[in-house]
Amino acid sequence: MSVKKIFFVVSLVLAVSFVFTSNGWTQTKPGTKAPVITNSFAVERGKYGYIWKIYIEAEDPDGDMLRIASVVDMAGGGRYPTDWTYIKPQDQKHFKGFLQWNTFSSAGSDLDEWTHITLKVSVFDKAGNESNEVVFPFTFESGIGNQYAYNLPAPFNQGDVKRLGYVDVNLIETRRTAHGGILAH
Repeated sequence: MSVKKIFFVVSLVLAVSFVFTSNGWTQTKPGTKAPVITNSFAVERGKYGYIWKIYIEAEDPDGDMLRIASVVDMAGGGRYPTDWTYIKPQDQKHFKGFLQWNTFSSAGSDLDEWTHITLKVSVFDKAGNESNEVVFPFTFESGIGNQYAYNLPAPFNQGDVKRLGYVDVNLIETRRTAHGGILAH
């Protein structure tokens, strides 16, 4: 295959991938409005086993937010299934809080130093409308001092921030074999 053909095929695959994964593909149901994530924050690095708090604030003009989607991509490990956190009835119009992810995996093995993950969070309402998506990169690093010593930005620094739920994803370490295959530990 020529270089031009390879470039064309790769470009086409990326373009189609972008269209199907962008928020522009999500349609708002007639007569309803999609939720909106208005603020977000999370630290970008921590030791393996870190209790990671992902702060989000969202609102919905219809007051019918139903659940929060958390999707994890791990470099070399692929995408994990969506983890869902249901929203309490009193928070369906507006909420401000954090998702807690205890990153120690019950799969039984430590992750390699510098393992990089990306967490994508969005909110769905009862009509199936999806909010904007926020993306949180995270790298596992040892040698970090007090990893829990950080200042929260507004509006999360006002003391009325509650835990919304937990991210229940167990990361699995992957390693490449000498022949290019992948082993999960």
